[in-house]
Amino acid sequence: MGSFSGQSSGSCDLSFKILLVGDSSVGKSSMLLSFISASAEDLAPTIGVDFKVKLLSVGGKRLKLTIWDTAGQEKFRTLTSSYYRGSQGIILVYDVTRRDTFTNLTDVWAKEVELYSTNQDCVKILVGNKVDMFQETSWNQFVKKITIAFTNASISIIIANLFKFQDSERAVSREEGIALAKELGSIFLECSAKTRKNVEQCFEELALKIMETPSLLEEGSAVGKRNILKQKPEQAPPGGACCS
Repeated sequence: MGSFSGQSSGSCDLSFKILLVGDSSVGKSSMLLSFISASAEDLAPTIGVDFKVKLLSVGGKRLKLTIWDTAGQEKFRTLTSSYYRGSQGIILVYDVTRRDTFTNLTDVWAKEVELYSTNQDCVKILVGNKVDMFQETSWNQFVKKITIAFTNASISIIIANLFKFQDSERAVSREEGIALAKELGSIFLECSAKTRKNVEQCFEELALKIMETPSLLEEGSAVGKRNILKQKPEQAPPGGACCS
């Protein structure tokens, strides 16, 4: 996948609407910022709805992705519900270190997608964000435990801690994420908006899957053609004369 610059958004071949949903503070805005600008700042929760446009090349096609970032707080739920309409792709995001954000995908967000999405063929991708957090925390705890083990001179404790090291701070296992994605009929990925690991892959795989869906491809083509037509300059009448 690559971005293309120096061109107007009207020169794209396809145009798709993407929606980011999930609980507040799971990293939706950071994911979007990481994808758009290669930055990964810690951001305040989104108020209402925000959107960004990304021009990129996928599968030999020039794409315009309009990506809507919705607020996760319940008080904004009625405001954001209308933004499901016309979306070709939906990214359901949870935090791998917070169990409640995962359970809310089935209790809240998947139900909202089913209720408000107007595209029956809409492509969904389930994304577990913040994998960098449990990796860093686990390593720090691992070093601490090993230090204590060496102090106690117990090889059995050292070996036990080696086996406990991996995923010690995870609240949601990768296997659980895969199982839920299968249940929802969605793609699955884990990523880190902070390190940018798999962030581009998330949007790329979603775009490719949308392009593989005939009804969604047709929608995207129609919008792309309209944008191109808008960019064409009007032709002056022959001879440059006007009627009197």
